Amino acid sequence: MAETAKYGLESEIGCGFMGAFFQLKGFRPRNSVMFQDSPCSKKHLDTSNSAKPQSVQGKKILSKPAAVRPRLSNCRDQDRDARVSDVARSSTSSSNNSASNKTLTRRLTKEPTFTSSELSLALADQRKIDVNGSLYRASTGNVMLLGHLGNLKQHGKGGKYDQKVAVEGNVRKRAVDTSYYQLGNILHSPRNRLNSDVLKSLGNEKYKQGKYEEALSLYNQAIAIDPSNACYYSNKSAALMGLGRFVEAVSQCREAIRIDSSYHNAHCRLAKLYLRLGVAEKAVHHFKCSGRKASPEDIAQAQAFKNCLDRCIEAQDHGNWRKVLDECQTALSLGADAAPQIYAMKAEAWMKLYRHQEAYTAIQNAPLFDIELYAELLGSSATAGLLEVHALVYMANGRFEDAVAAIQHALRLDSSNSMNLTAETVKSVASARLNGNRLFKGSRFSEALVAYNKGLEKDPYNSILLCNRAACRSKLGQYEKAVEDCTVALTVRPSYSKARLRRANCNAKLEKWDAAIQDYELLVQEIPGDEEVRAALLEAKMQLNKLHSGHGKKTDTISNLVSVSSSM
Repeated sequence: MAETAKYGLESEIGCGFMGAFFQLKGFRPRNSVMFQDSPCSKKHLDTSNSAKPQSVQGKKILSKPAAVRPRLSNCRDQDRDARVSDVARSSTSSSNNSASNKTLTRRLTKEPTFTSSELSLALADQRKIDVNGSLYRASTGNVMLLGHLGNLKQHGKGGKYDQKVAVEGNVRKRAVDTSYYQLGNILHSPRNRLNSDVLKSLGNEKYKQGKYEEALSLYNQAIAIDPSNACYYSNKSAALMGLGRFVEAVSQCREAIRIDSSYHNAHCRLAKLYLRLGVAEKAVHHFKCSGRKASPEDIAQAQAFKNCLDRCIEAQDHGNWRKVLDECQTALSLGADAAPQIYAMKAEAWMKLYRHQEAYTAIQNAPLFDIELYAELLGSSATAGLLEVHALVYMANGRFEDAVAAIQHALRLDSSNSMNLTAETVKSVASARLNGNRLFKGSRFSEALVAYNKGLEKDPYNSILLCNRAACRSKLGQYEKAVEDCTVALTVRPSYSKARLRRANCNAKLEKWDAAIQDYELLVQEIPGDEEVRAALLEAKMQLNKLHSGHGKKTDTISNLVSVSSSM
């Protein structure tokens, strides 16, 4: 009976250490008790070495000083007897009060036991969550039971659980550690699952405002709280799309579909991503899995893009590069605006047509892509092909270091014979340019000419090597051949100002003033602040005027002689 009364009392006023605290509150001296700032920690009364902590069903309770134990014990016994008798009468008077009978016999365990009203009281004041997911301690003075807080850390300067409270030996420290690791984790409570939905809603608002970075951060916080919600991953992919990180967005949609294979919104979003990235078959497949989320027009657009891509590949195989350009433009208009392979096919077509400048523009307009991510998306061989085209375009336009870097990445993904041949070409041309420049700076023009010739054997229409060879020929007095090299360089790269200036100077040396003036006038428009070009243009015009004036005097003399002879 005594044991039953003891547990009935603990059930009524709270379990464990805090229950004992409230039971003894009216009998302690006021000036001997201090509380820590933390709502769930308090200092204990200093006792003599003879006062030993007692253990009740695994819970450690600090005992009171020996001088006051008899009086406290008698008061506690009388209070317990009165309460137990009241509870007993209440339990026998009503058969429907089964919950009270269970309370009387409830045993203390290591896990906290509490009612819904107690949980509501503790949760109402304990934490507030800001938009960044930071947790703040409740500002009210309400006492929150340690056992009801769960494994919620309180951070001090050191980032660990605040243990500033004075302890006696290791007893208090062990009690704090035990309560921290053994009690329930409040982050997994239904209340915090609702908080993840709040974070998602805040992320949606940021997304609508175009603040994709902030939306992404909020979605990440929601996923950290509840990583099993497919909607969070789908929304995260939308934020990544807004930031232009399409391949990362694909992985998030895939994760959403892995969690919920019938999630139509994720299927539809993934289909749109595949369409923009130029993966035609997968775009069609996921549109068909999107249910009512995908309209018939969406499916028709994806199918039209697939057909366009097939025609483009067929034109490539037949060497019909104009057709390739047309189909690439159609593919871009159908929504594949973030597909690097479409831009690469367009650049390759321009290269085959010896329009290196347009090829470089196509590469510049292509979206930036992460090599490893695209290798996972498209496959190693296809990604290596993209890098090969980039290397050739960079080489043709004088970006030799970038060309070498791109082809080396391609070789890591594809070590086929054709890729090795391309790598050899790129490296040879880059080496020839370096050797030629070194020799030219040393005024060894004939040897520099030979070095540039070696590079042009690998790439006959390389505008940089042609212009450099023209410089050597100009130094050697071979102005006609220098003009020819510059003309070829300008054919593949019409905006190559250095080649145009060199050709103008060589024509001036040959006293071809009309051709020189034409190039100088274009250069004044391209580089209006160049005073040397402007001075060269004025000189060329003066020489041309002198030439015309000299021819005019000779013509007048001849006509006069003819008129005199006829009169005679």
